[in-house]
Amino acid sequence: MEIIRFAELRSEPWRNGGGVTRELASHPKAASAQDGAWDWRVSIADLTKAGDFSAFPGMERVLTVVDGELLLLTVDGAEHPLEKYRPFRFSGDAAAHGALPTGDIRNLNVITRAGSFKGFTSIIELSKKRAHPVFEGQIAVLLQGQASVSAGDAMAAPADEGASADEGATGDAATTPSEPEALNRYDAVVGSDTRSPEVLGRGFLAVVSIDRVAG
Repeated sequence: MEIIRFAELRSEPWRNGGGVTRELASHPKAASAQDGAWDWRVSIADLTKAGDFSAFPGMERVLTVVDGELLLLTVDGAEHPLEKYRPFRFSGDAAAHGALPTGDIRNLNVITRAGSFKGFTSIIELSKKRAHPVFEGQIAVLLQGQASVSAGDAMAAPADEGASADEGATGDAATTPSEPEALNRYDAVVGSDTRSPEVLGRGFLAVVSIDRVAG
């Protein structure tokens, strides 16, 4: 189970100097969050002043305000008032400008190479009674509240694979869930289809999915 601790991430200035970014994950992993050598990237950015956004030619972006009230985003001349927890998709080729009518904001950004990958962001409300699984190709980010994550049950080996009774007992023991680990705000959980991590708590979680485009 992999947890990305937000407090341990290095902040990097935007290429145009309009803000700072902390990269949660990218593929392939690049030396710098801003060198554009990746096919997809998930990051959190802080905006403290109005200004132009960096261009990402050939990319598609999904931006979600996760702290602060409102980002007034102008994309190719069209104004879009973006409220908290409402993902917005636009082209990385577009000329984009952000204004901050209600003060500083923080964004969750998903950028994917158009034609190769497609990014999606969903905001869900957590429950203390039902854990939310995080699957392969997903990254879950705690946006608000208190939560913990544990590795889910492993798949038990089928009985007809020739395991003895003793081996079967050992396999059953391996399905025991792991001890939960507390998540801090903006910590991220990397999904897996093997003992998929499960997030339990109260608050809001952003679930980012990165899908490969067929063909």
